[in-house]
Amino acid sequence: MSLPVPNLDDRRFQDIVDEAKRMIPRLCPEWTNHNISDPGVALIELFAWMTELTLYRLNQVPDRMYTQFLNLMGIAPFPARAATADLTFWLSAVPDEPIVVPAGTEIAAGDGDDALVFTTMSELRIEQSGLSAALTGRGEEGLRDVLGELRYDRDNVACFPSDPITPGDAMYLGFDRCLAGQAVELTIVTAASGVGIDPLRPPIAWECWTGEYWVPCAVHQDDTGGLNRSGTVVLMVPRLHEPLTLNNQRKWWLRVRLTPATPDQPTYRSSPLITTVEVACLGGTVRAEHSEPIDHEDIGRASGQPGDEFRLGHRPILPRRPGENIVVLDAGNESVWTEVSDFSNSGPTDRHVVWDDAQGIIRFGPAIRYPDGRLQQHGAVPTMGGFVMARAYRHGGGVLGNLGRGMITSPRAGLPFIDRVENLAPASGGVDPESDDNVKNRGPLSLRTGQRAVTASDYERLTLESTSQVARARCVVPERPGHPVRVLVVPRINRPAETLTIDDMVLNDPLFQTISSYLNERRVIGSSVEVTTPYYVGVSVAVLVRAATGRPHTLVRQQVLETIFNYLSPFAGGSAGTGWPWDKTLTTAELLALVASIDGVSGVDELVMFEVDLRNGNRLGDAVDVLSLDGRSLFLGARHRVVVS
Repeated sequence: MSLPVPNLDDRRFQDIVDEAKRMIPRLCPEWTNHNISDPGVALIELFAWMTELTLYRLNQVPDRMYTQFLNLMGIAPFPARAATADLTFWLSAVPDEPIVVPAGTEIAAGDGDDALVFTTMSELRIEQSGLSAALTGRGEEGLRDVLGELRYDRDNVACFPSDPITPGDAMYLGFDRCLAGQAVELTIVTAASGVGIDPLRPPIAWECWTGEYWVPCAVHQDDTGGLNRSGTVVLMVPRLHEPLTLNNQRKWWLRVRLTPATPDQPTYRSSPLITTVEVACLGGTVRAEHSEPIDHEDIGRASGQPGDEFRLGHRPILPRRPGENIVVLDAGNESVWTEVSDFSNSGPTDRHVVWDDAQGIIRFGPAIRYPDGRLQQHGAVPTMGGFVMARAYRHGGGVLGNLGRGMITSPRAGLPFIDRVENLAPASGGVDPESDDNVKNRGPLSLRTGQRAVTASDYERLTLESTSQVARARCVVPERPGHPVRVLVVPRINRPAETLTIDDMVLNDPLFQTISSYLNERRVIGSSVEVTTPYYVGVSVAVLVRAATGRPHTLVRQQVLETIFNYLSPFAGGSAGTGWPWDKTLTTAELLALVASIDGVSGVDELVMFEVDLRNGNRLGDAVDVLSLDGRSLFLGARHRVVVS
């Protein structure tokens, strides 16, 4: 890899000649003939030509040595990161036997050689589980067993039993098997409607128990209108589902809970009456990543010399999983070599290798000569002639894998009993390898404190280094001694700004653990670190603009929306386009100037700005001219309104 750096000396032939001639009057005033025909000038030009050749060779050194210096100091480009997506496999029928989708199943987005391939990361087991318990009540105490009533058509069960019904009332459905990752269909027969609600916005929540708390289940389909009529409800159960003991019954529970209604949302005047509930598993969801697996790739014969290197057939390489390693075949014997980050702690008999993910290179241990003349081998060296093989690895990654909803649909091999595959949510998390310019800028910063978090800028730099999934970081110094250092993290999301919601800005568990572990290893003894997200201030802009003559109103409206969303974006906002600055105030005058400068807008008749609740989109108060941030906050656009006249 070549890192672009400035030339050490950018002088050329004519520059050197001119500089030498300017020095003649001062150093040799008796020399008055400066014409080309003068022998002295001919010597100057000869030496200028030789010097230019030397400078050319000198300027080639940084390109080669800069990379080597960074590698020696442990500063390597960040490799690509693979996008991940939840793939749902829908059954063609409801079989009695379990259906297993093995780990490593490949699903493509598109056709042909250019199709992006996603590989399932674990086994998916779709297994039918009948309803074995049913309870109703409020909270988790004083529950009443209603399973017997649901088994007979003549009995009805009040889903929310309080009189009058109260938020928190719930019906619990228990199962003998874990439903994690399953698409569960509930066929519900009702005897009476839940009077009073809007069927399109019922104040209910379907939830499952995860071992610590109840979490929502995504409702894929609900044609009951919020239990208003007989029909089916299809729930996407999260990948974590744990048993819980309720009413002396240890089951895997799902529940439907009555939630508090919003001011504009009607609630039930009477509880729905449930006659029967039947259960079937229609499919399952499993996590997949943008990668292609490679099995048993021969990468060369060992030379028997220290520091042997071998190049894999594909790159960039993704982080290894169990079973992905390097083996050496020698005289019929197979040995597995362990991956290490470097050879500093490797002895001469340790079978260690280093993977260069970005370059796709496998390195064996070098021999190092120390000041006393002793030659120390760090890491064993394969025997000469031994076959070096990658038993398995995965390659891929990059922003190309951040595909939209419903684009990953084509299995690369037949799957029995599977009707179709789809991703119900966009794929995310894909990051390209680190650019050369960024490595060049990051290298000197990394050396200033020796990978130790001391100052606020150290915490911010190390957070950005911990993973390429971090877009921005802000360190908030504690106000009092003993309080934790707070690091505000903005995750990297490669999606248009207008599609972002407050839920997208949450740090998922793997990202949170990665950052926390990285900072804890480098913090000063006695200090503590709290990794969290900024507080996002919702901003809604309503603007009335006039389109230029001949410009389609739809196009102008879309341009205005995109411009406002991008300007307020935590990633690409602000005048510099690098994300809205911390502490910067937003004014309507600033937005007026921004909208007026858009191509196709001939004038802005009115512009107002509101602060909004990012959860429900409701406005918080009247229109304002100024919105300020407190240093721990960023703006996030929501529900902008553009009218074009």
